[in-house]
Amino acid sequence: MMNEKLLFPEDFLWGGAIAANQAEGAWLEGGKGWSVADINRFIPEEEIRRLSNKEMDTATICRLMADQHSIFPKRNAIGFYHNYQQDLQLMAGLGMKTFRTSISWARVFPRGDEQQPNAEALAWYDRLISTICDYGMQPMITLSHYEMPLTLALEYNGWSDRRVIDMFVRFARVCLQRYRHQVRYWIPVNQINLIRYESFNHLGIPADRVSDLRQAKYQAVHHEMVASAKIKQFARQLDPGLQIGMMLYCDYAYPATTDPRDVLAAQQRNQMEYYFADILLRGSYPGYALRFFDDHHISLRVTPQDREDLQHTADFMSFSYYYTSVTDREIVVSDSHNSRPNPLLKESPWGWAIDPVGLRTVLNEYWGRWQKPIMITENGIGCFDRLAEGRINDDYRINYIRAHLQQLQQAMADGVPVLGYYLWSPIDIVSCSSSQMEKRYGLIYVDRDDYGEGSGQRICKQSYYWYQQVIASRGAILSCHADHAE
Repeated sequence: MMNEKLLFPEDFLWGGAIAANQAEGAWLEGGKGWSVADINRFIPEEEIRRLSNKEMDTATICRLMADQHSIFPKRNAIGFYHNYQQDLQLMAGLGMKTFRTSISWARVFPRGDEQQPNAEALAWYDRLISTICDYGMQPMITLSHYEMPLTLALEYNGWSDRRVIDMFVRFARVCLQRYRHQVRYWIPVNQINLIRYESFNHLGIPADRVSDLRQAKYQAVHHEMVASAKIKQFARQLDPGLQIGMMLYCDYAYPATTDPRDVLAAQQRNQMEYYFADILLRGSYPGYALRFFDDHHISLRVTPQDREDLQHTADFMSFSYYYTSVTDREIVVSDSHNSRPNPLLKESPWGWAIDPVGLRTVLNEYWGRWQKPIMITENGIGCFDRLAEGRINDDYRINYIRAHLQQLQQAMADGVPVLGYYLWSPIDIVSCSSSQMEKRYGLIYVDRDDYGEGSGQRICKQSYYWYQQVIASRGAILSCHADHAE
């Protein structure tokens, strides 16, 4: 019999997560404007471990907007805009208690700088959110998930322009006011520390428009944090029951050796991934970040009003967890890609280390550091799935999720207050970094390939039925290594 302490609480939020730009499609329907995701191109000839959407200049942006020959999978995605009812029904069949998605900024404010929102977009989100609730799932909404209106990049240089703060807060106010009775949990900015791998998608800064891109990035994130704090202040005034969170991308690195200099280098490197949360959960810039900026000749424009606004701290912290890495003093000093793969760990087909124990490690570290309730808002593995005789046997995905949930059980037994777990993703969607369909995370197969071909049919994978049992048993079956699924 399983130790009762390892059972998940009755009110645990079992969930799944997607993003609008990776699922909705309908890229110019309903009055939606161009978003940064609409120019994410799939490059068939690229080696899969190098596919990503990092930095762009103005000429590239304009060329991609005019390109009528390349493949842009996020424009049509999986057609969730038209198929959401069927998809949500399948997700509800898992027994999920909550569903995380984003409201596309470019759908609600097509340019980003309008004074009034797009009524047709809001009507669609009315239907979406009501359907989520009708199926017994709590919506969690992300407001910025790589869906910035492209106009803001081309005319304002993205988040590097302070005026974008007010534009984003206007968008957030519209959403919070409209959905406050249906949506309790909100995340203003997805993976706010992810400015290295998803630079343009996240911040919308054309690289040729600024004299120092690194400086511009840190200033842009400062603006995002001020906007997040303003949203928290507004939410508290609107309805004290609303919960405003913040979200990190877990980019944790172990020291490569026990050399004290490598241990210190790993700590300093990890601190600069934590400082975003230190500000949003504690309310001010930590000393180590100020020293980093000084050492690297980065000068931020922080006003007295900014400091006052940042006192409105988030109610909970959340994070995505996919992999860990290692680092040492030489890597950190070189200031290039400041970590490397852990030679002791197996990797996914895309080179992401599989480290379930690392999840327990970071959960304990995050709780000890911030003492705020925690949500795991993304966790999953991208794999090549093969359809055989109408079925997908994805034992590798079951093994991955099982191992991570077992470590989550241990962290909660350690005393870490984890409110919920959101699998990325309950359904196959277009990959964020590589714009692929064949990098599949879902429990539900979508018959569409990297080139947009396929019937679009939805098929439940073996992992779907297994995850169903996990939720129904409150995690009791996780200790069974011979679980049988339909």
